[in-house]
Amino acid sequence: MRRNKVVSILATVTPATLVLAACGSGSGEEGGAGVNEDSAKVFKVAFNQTETHPQYKAVDEMGDRISERTEGRYDLQVYPNETLGTQKDTLELVQAGSIEMAMVAGSLLENINPDFVVFNLPYTFDSQEHQRKTVNDPEITGELFASMEDSGVRVLVGFHGGVRSVYNGEKPIETPEDLAGMKIRVIESDTNLRMMELMGGTGTPMGQGEVYTAIQSGVIDGGENNESIYANLKHAEIAPYYSYTRHLMFPDYLVVNPAVMDGMSEEDRAVFTEELAAAIDAEAGYWGEEVEKSVAAAKEAGAQFNEVDADAFRAALTPLIEESLTTDTQKALYEAVRAGAE
Repeated sequence: MRRNKVVSILATVTPATLVLAACGSGSGEEGGAGVNEDSAKVFKVAFNQTETHPQYKAVDEMGDRISERTEGRYDLQVYPNETLGTQKDTLELVQAGSIEMAMVAGSLLENINPDFVVFNLPYTFDSQEHQRKTVNDPEITGELFASMEDSGVRVLVGFHGGVRSVYNGEKPIETPEDLAGMKIRVIESDTNLRMMELMGGTGTPMGQGEVYTAIQSGVIDGGENNESIYANLKHAEIAPYYSYTRHLMFPDYLVVNPAVMDGMSEEDRAVFTEELAAAIDAEAGYWGEEVEKSVAAAKEAGAQFNEVDADAFRAALTPLIEESLTTDTQKALYEAVRAGAE
């Protein structure tokens, strides 16, 4: 796609370079983000996955439609593969007004407002549809999203980020007891360490790029992630037992510097709102295709997929949910999300 042409050029650009560039270039808008009314504005969108990822496809195509509908006044340039920095870096760049948009994990927003923990807990969502419907319902998340504005972040929408399950190189997992004695790679956080403990295993935080070698060498026994990551990172080669615990369904959030949207006309903001909704629908279809393709690739590499005793895992993780929801706001938000599954 035309948006990929400059990616290789910018692969060596660091977040610090972007900050300096933003400070030295006048955009005509207070705060460094926003719209120059005399020329087309191309918004940089930071993304940490590849160009084949469902989120990338949905946002990239959204940019095409926005450009067409605004007669070229606005466009999006999506930079994949952490070209603009890690998610933590790019969130800070959005806050500083150095780039306009970024796709970030909910755990990063939880660091700003702890109430985002509701969406990062096991079994909060029953399905992709349930997740998309509740995360993007203003009646449920309107106040939560608005709470980020004072921190220089506007949450536009929540995208589906895949469904995480456990995998290992020893045997199929059916109950929490089957994970006893296993070291499973998890995202680095106290919540995820506690989660794996309750699931029956031992959580081991490490970077995603280290997991293959760690499993291969026996440092850990397996990991937990969605089918796409499992297949694309070739983990099926050294951990062929993929067990559908479906314990986590993280949303990822497309965030923007508030000055960007505030600098638009009401008509152009409406275009963005409509196209964001269309992008969420498009991503749903892409995820279906991605999972199907990934499962086929993993099976070809020797993977075996099995269902688990889901009720046993839900029961085991109930204490984590009770421990994590510490305020009335969090409990009410969780109840509203769960009600949306009925």
